[in-house]
Amino acid sequence: MPATRTFQLHHVQLARAAFAAVAALMVTFSADHSAAVGLAVFSGFALVSGLIFVLGGWLAARPGWRWPYVLMAVVAGLTGMAASIPMWRTTPLFFVLVIVWGALAGFIELIAGIRARRIARAENLPAPEGARDAILIGSLGLALAVALACVPSTYALKYSIAQAGSFTLTGITLAVGIFGAYAAIVAVFLGIAGLSPRSSRVAEAAGHGSASAPTIAGAVATAPAENEGSA
Repeated sequence: MPATRTFQLHHVQLARAAFAAVAALMVTFSADHSAAVGLAVFSGFALVSGLIFVLGGWLAARPGWRWPYVLMAVVAGLTGMAASIPMWRTTPLFFVLVIVWGALAGFIELIAGIRARRIARAENLPAPEGARDAILIGSLGLALAVALACVPSTYALKYSIAQAGSFTLTGITLAVGIFGAYAAIVAVFLGIAGLSPRSSRVAEAAGHGSASAPTIAGAVATAPAENEGSA
């Protein structure tokens, strides 16, 4: 019988979804969308994500498919630590850190998903588990970076609402809101992916013990099964 790891793809997806949901809720229910609040939320999100990637790469990924975890953990850890320093929490730093994080993490996860699919197709295997999700989440990270790059950090729009008063819509308010929306979308997609049953085709491929079948695409791979009864 093939060995099964207790910490698998859906565990990492659900963990990522949970903390993305926490970040989205913190942004949504905060009346203050300043750089200090935005960087505080991003710092916690990035540092916890880095820890999840470390655990995923150590406990779940098979050799040869640990590099996405390692790279994304490094990116998340460095940006999260920079955002955790209170005196550094300025508007320009929010834009720089979140854009850099979104671009790098998104690119790594997107490439991992595409590479896993190409390997599977080359060896005439079913689509690897998690490949589609990695491509989607990676693309969302790149979209986050592009969206923030299009928002001027010095933007300020004054407007008034009858019987409510005057207000100012700033670039950092938009940027923090965009990050919150990104976190919410990621939470939904990863939550659905983590709760969805494994594809029978993927399970069948893993049960046949294909040593080259990639079951990770920027997410978690299960250990390759060993063939029984081989000469």
